[in-house]
Amino acid sequence: MKFAITAALFSLAGVVASANVPRQACSEAVRFGVLSISPSNTSFNAGDNISINVDLTCAINFFNIVPTFLDYSIIVPSSLNNGHEPPIVLARRTLQTGATSDSFTTEIPHAFFFAGAAYQVSFTNTYPINGTDGSQVLIQGGLSQAITINA
Repeated sequence: MKFAITAALFSLAGVVASANVPRQACSEAVRFGVLSISPSNTSFNAGDNISINVDLTCAINFFNIVPTFLDYSIIVPSSLNNGHEPPIVLARRTLQTGATSDSFTTEIPHAFFFAGAAYQVSFTNTYPINGTDGSQVLIQGGLSQAITINA
């Protein structure tokens, strides 16, 4: 009988404890944000406008990843890069206070591209964490989306 009462109390305590924990509504895959580019075709020419949007709702509200810097660039995927193709910076931005997304339009620069080659729009989220002594340490996480640049 004592066992049944003890088990019931532990079960009740577990239910109460789980009721106080907010439900995780965001997957681990979106911890740095959700990157989208438009127009939705993924083939561009130098000089074309490209609109970039990053939704940071889950990053900020569920993972507490609040960006210090938002860096955007065009990169060659590492498996295809011969070591002589550095990232092409599109923008470095900061998030407006209270905002949970960042959007802007820019132009594909007239850089040296290989026509029809695979590239990626890369987004890097630089955010602070507490170091071992409580001081701020900046770390990075990121996302990328495949594009093709014709010339």
